[in-house]
Amino acid sequence: MAAIEFYDIKLKKKVMIDESKVVKVTFTTKGGGLRYGIRGTTDDGRSLTKFVNKATWDGLKVPVA
Repeated sequence: MAAIEFYDIKLKKKVMIDESKVVKVTFTTKGGGLRYGIRGTTDDGRSLTKFVNKATWDGLKVPVA
């Protein structure tokens, strides 16, 4: 499987997370808008979030949380 790049704020560097540990998520803004994102889990159990556009979100073959 492929890996997806996330930025890890704690480590202050980019990390690669395998697609098997990634899920798609949506966020509702205060104004009622919809944001698309993906959430990955690091090896030590922390959750990292990355915002993506709708085309990227639709193209990913990972489960929706």
